[in-house]
Amino acid sequence: MKRVLLLLIFCAFGAVSRAQVPAENSLLWEISGRGLAKPSYLFGTIHLICPTDFSLSDSLKSTLSRTQQVALEMDMDDPGMMAGMMKTMNMTAGNELKKLVTEQEYQRLDRFFKDSVHVGLAMFERAKPFVLMGPLFNAVLDCQPQSYEMALVELAGKQKSEVIGIETLEEQMAIFDTIPYKDQAKMLLTLIDSLPSAKKEFESLVALYKSQNINELYGMTLKSEFGMEGNEQVMLFARNQKWIPRIRRIASAKPTFFAVGAAHLGGERGVIALLRKEGFVVRAVR
Repeated sequence: MKRVLLLLIFCAFGAVSRAQVPAENSLLWEISGRGLAKPSYLFGTIHLICPTDFSLSDSLKSTLSRTQQVALEMDMDDPGMMAGMMKTMNMTAGNELKKLVTEQEYQRLDRFFKDSVHVGLAMFERAKPFVLMGPLFNAVLDCQPQSYEMALVELAGKQKSEVIGIETLEEQMAIFDTIPYKDQAKMLLTLIDSLPSAKKEFESLVALYKSQNINELYGMTLKSEFGMEGNEQVMLFARNQKWIPRIRRIASAKPTFFAVGAAHLGGERGVIALLRKEGFVVRAVR
């Protein structure tokens, strides 16, 4: 009888947990309930995208106009952000890129950066290898990429809304101290050695993003060999969990337009499911 009861409880818990997972294809969601005086909104971004694939819908602009502040993963409007980046971008304990790879691998990386990014590796010698992923995206995208976050900062400025961060720059950069630097360097090498595959994968991600299929986008992000594989807990799940009380506090203070990477939205451990488990009503906005 005990086993039967435990099985029933387990099945019931699993059914409830699955029920929290967003079923609709949407990048824009309304957050209400749990004592909120006015709704807040949650939008899934893709951090870099070609201008031909970039779009800000009228629905998004309308919902943003009904809020009083914009909350991004980090405060992209902070004038001290660049100085903070310079302080936190380097590896700890005197690590250098040359110590993480072979001489041949280093030369290969240096040659690629000079040819594709038009800068040598010397200025990035002590930078956390994940920081170097940013400049490489131009080679993956074959365009001058556009940023949803910066577009939202611009819209916020036009309506005189404050821009804040859900987490600090220091918190985000500290994540890359928890992932072994050698693993990060290996990801860099994998990316430049598999550029056609990386381009194809990113094209698939963009197609899923444009179709607003956040669950498939979440699944594909987890399987990517160019950044997330093996690092899901620190880069995705732990951050999602940490954000929930912060989102609750921020939304309780004033109606807010939250914008985070779209991979954070889907799945049982995504932001939407976690907010629903906290008692919020989270519904897709068309």
